[in-house]
Amino acid sequence: MKYTTLPTTDIKVSKICLGTMTWGNQNTEAEGFAQMDLALDKGVNFFDCAELYPVPATAERYAHTEIIIGNWFAKTGNRDKVVLATKIAGPGDYTAHIRTTGFSKDALHEAVNNSLKRLQTDYIDLYQLHWPERETNTFGNRDYKHNPNDQWEDNFNEILHTLDEIIKSGKVRQVGISNEKAWGTMRYVEEARAQNLPKMVTIQNAYSLLCRTFECDLAEVAHREEIGLLAYSPMAFGVLSGKYITGTAADNARLKLFPRFARYSSEQSTEATKRYLKIAEDHGLSLAQMSLAFVNSRPFLTSNIIGATSIEQLEENIDSINVDLSKEVIEAINKVHNEIPNPAP
Repeated sequence: MKYTTLPTTDIKVSKICLGTMTWGNQNTEAEGFAQMDLALDKGVNFFDCAELYPVPATAERYAHTEIIIGNWFAKTGNRDKVVLATKIAGPGDYTAHIRTTGFSKDALHEAVNNSLKRLQTDYIDLYQLHWPERETNTFGNRDYKHNPNDQWEDNFNEILHTLDEIIKSGKVRQVGISNEKAWGTMRYVEEARAQNLPKMVTIQNAYSLLCRTFECDLAEVAHREEIGLLAYSPMAFGVLSGKYITGTAADNARLKLFPRFARYSSEQSTEATKRYLKIAEDHGLSLAQMSLAFVNSRPFLTSNIIGATSIEQLEENIDSINVDLSKEVIEAINKVHNEIPNPAP
């Protein structure tokens, strides 16, 4: 395994992070336990979860992923071997069963305390805001369209003051953002710098061969402000395994179970995936490992969040850390990207 640190901290994390959003829905508790055992054995010390998980989010399965992780900590005593990240859900219809108060002071305190109980721990290493409260272009929307009737009011300062209280209480070590844009990221930077408030040390956004929009503006922010990318969906919901193109997807594959998750299934995405599959085959690589190795190689990456529904998939995905792509492969990938840029924003 290869390691780095959460930017501007001394917290050492593996460059592969174990994603957990299928546990409690597609995966049982026993399967989640097995994945954590394998990951830790292979040197993965960084686990990412959220109160929203498992996905698709439902009131009946609310926070089951955190419960599974907490039960594993209680069973194994491995809490001190893991850098643990979780998230508070943002507002919206999708999360109305959780709360409707966004990132208010009371909501943040409530969410942290409840996550601590479910996770059976007294601290969270990295606490993240799952997506912005304001209306902006997240989750598959390429372009920003301003809504003059958006009721959101600027509360970056208030959020950081609340997070400062939580950090000083010892319940959280560091904070980060997720599904955020350049403007929101810089507003957090501005408030933290001006008033000596907690710095957002990471940003967890989608990044893969099919979605490289992070490079458009956030990559510069990440470098200059020392905010590390935690890349999620590096396999594009499994599309970048090639299994949907080759017809080898199992019946319990994510897009067979939940076809409404079509972010990476457009005609352009399918064509780009076919081209990437050809590059992998021409160079004796699996598409999965080529896709993950590409993300692993990015200079703005802190950790690559990989998920799997089987132990075999997980093992292959973790082993991508040992794959170095040649100059020829990178050039071929970029040629496809230039011809079909960001088909799944």
